[in-house]
Amino acid sequence: MSELHKFLFKGLPVRGQLVRLTDSWKELQSRREPDAHYPPEVRQLLGEMAAAAVLMQSNIKFNGALVLQIFGDGPVKLAVVEVQQDLSYRATAKVVGEVVPGAGLPAMLNVHGQGRCAITLDPKDKLPGQQPYQGVVPLSDEKGAPLQSLSAVIEHYMLQSEQLSTRLVLAASDETAAGLLIQHLPVQGEGNLAGATHAEEDPELADAFNRIGILAASAKREELLDLDAETVLRRLFWQEPLERFEPLRPRFACTCSRGRVGAMLQGLGREEVDSVLEERGEVEIACDFCGAHYRFDAVDVGELFTAGHQQQPGSGTLQ
Repeated sequence: MSELHKFLFKGLPVRGQLVRLTDSWKELQSRREPDAHYPPEVRQLLGEMAAAAVLMQSNIKFNGALVLQIFGDGPVKLAVVEVQQDLSYRATAKVVGEVVPGAGLPAMLNVHGQGRCAITLDPKDKLPGQQPYQGVVPLSDEKGAPLQSLSAVIEHYMLQSEQLSTRLVLAASDETAAGLLIQHLPVQGEGNLAGATHAEEDPELADAFNRIGILAASAKREELLDLDAETVLRRLFWQEPLERFEPLRPRFACTCSRGRVGAMLQGLGREEVDSVLEERGEVEIACDFCGAHYRFDAVDVGELFTAGHQQQPGSGTLQ
C-alpha cells in the first residue's frame, strides 16, 4: 500500500518525509497501452518525479494542484506529474526520440543545456485574474554544468526559490517509487524547538541538518525500494529521537472527464471538429495520463455545438 510518513527530529530544526508508492504506481503504469510503454529509463524518471512531487505537495498548505514538469532538448521532450491536495496523482511523458539504455537526466532532457524544471501551484478556486504561481530553474548548476539527477535539480530549486536547504534521495523501479526528503527549518517560532531560545548559537543545533543530511544520503536505492518505512527510518536514524505522525495514503487518480474533453472540442471550433468527423467518422480523444478513450460521433458533436448546450463534468463512460 502506498504511504507517506512525516516526522520531526525532536529538539532540532529538521523535518523529514518518506514516501513509498507501490500499488498506486503500478496502477498508473498499467493504464498505458501495451504498445505505448515508456522505455525503462523514462519509467524510472517518472517514478522519481512522482515520489518527489508527492513529497512537495504534502509539505505545503495549498488548495490546488502541484505540477512538476521537466522539459528540454533531448529525446524526452516533456515529463509531467500532477498531485492534488489529497495526494492523488497522475503522470505522463512525451518521448520524441530514442532513449539509449542507461541514459541519465542530461542525455534524456538536457542534451544542449536547454533543459528546465518548472514547479507550478495551480489554485483550485482561482480569484478573478489570479494566475498560477510557477518557479523555473535550469537543469544545470550555477556554472552551467548539467545536474546529473532529479534529486539534485529539486534540491537546487528548493534552495533558489524557497531558500530551504534540502536533502532528497529518490529511487524508482517498475514496482515501487520512493523518496526521502530532509529539510532545514527556521529556528524562530518552531514548536519543535521549545526551550531552545538561542538555538542559532548552539553548535549542535547548527550542525544538525548537515549530520542528518549525511545519514539520509546514505540510504541505498535497494533499501528505499524493498524495505518498509519503519525499517528504513530505524536503519538511518536509530540514534535520533523522532516524532512520527499518522501516515498519509497517496493514490493514483486522473481528473479527466467526458465533460472536459467536450469543452476542449468546443474550444477547437465546429469547423475543425467537423473536418475530423468527415475524415474518420468520429472524434476519438485519449487521455495521456490514464489512457481513457472518449469518442464523439456526429450526434455527440451536434449536441456540443447546440446553442445553450453545457457539458456536465464526468458525464459519459470511459471506453
